[in-house]
Amino acid sequence: MPRHKDELPAVRVYTVCDESRYLIVRNVPALGCGDDLQKLFASYGDVEELKPMDAEDCEPFTDVYWIKFGLVSNARFAKRKLDEHVFLGNKLQVSYAPQFESLSDTKDKLQGRTNQVLARLNRAGKSPIQPPNSSSHPLSNSNRTRDVRELEGFPRANDPPLKRVSSDQDYFPSQSMNETVNLVRKKLDKIQSSSDQQAGTAPKKLRVDNRRRI
Repeated sequence: MPRHKDELPAVRVYTVCDESRYLIVRNVPALGCGDDLQKLFASYGDVEELKPMDAEDCEPFTDVYWIKFGLVSNARFAKRKLDEHVFLGNKLQVSYAPQFESLSDTKDKLQGRTNQVLARLNRAGKSPIQPPNSSSHPLSNSNRTRDVRELEGFPRANDPPLKRVSSDQDYFPSQSMNETVNLVRKKLDKIQSSSDQQAGTAPKKLRVDNRRRI
């Protein structure tokens, strides 16, 4: 993109629509160096055509060139490497020119990017994630509800009734474990009684400070 000499280059993200095999090169010294410029860009891919753009506005003593690459990938590589590249004392300003694309150029570009993405996904072993279909799921809604109820501890219809254990009855055959249970029960009863006493007492009345403040 055109910019002043003292201005820093801006960071820009390009999409497949912004990229193109057509490039515009600005700030080329007006020394008739088209052949040297073509050799420079041809080192990054097949250059089908290069010509100066005389009607394009440019800085004094500089020219603007239009370059057509055979592949978008070559143009992308050349732009990344040659933008801000010093050529005969001047820093080149390389930008994409998708406005010169024909309908077939745009179609080929989009199809090529689609093939690249699919090839990368296949190499990585990834496949598109399909949302599960409720009708084809092996578990119906009733089965899922039943499984959830079983996991959460809900009793089932065929289960025998729960046996209620008295507080005085021993839970375990081991005497030491029964003593531990009794100790825990006593502590819980003590905590429950203290909480009941605190709930029965009236809250303290807040004192009102009537003293004069200076």
